[in-house]
Amino acid sequence: MKRDNEPMSMVNPSTDQLMQEVDSRYGLVVCAAKRARELLDGAENKARKQSTKNVTNALEEIAEGEVNYTFAKADR
Repeated sequence: MKRDNEPMSMVNPSTDQLMQEVDSRYGLVVCAAKRARELLDGAENKARKQSTKNVTNALEEIAEGEVNYTFAKADR
């Protein structure tokens, strides 16, 4: 569990913590990338602790359960 005085970095949130919120590493990467792009485009940051890095903010939001995703089936 992350402490309030602990500095935010790419190791926080941990991979183990993130994997509790998603079903695969691929899903985590896709979700984090799309959310980081949304933050870059001006979306509101929902993370309790905020960083200057959009990817770190996206990962923090995922760990906090603020961001969800679903895969859409391709029409073929």
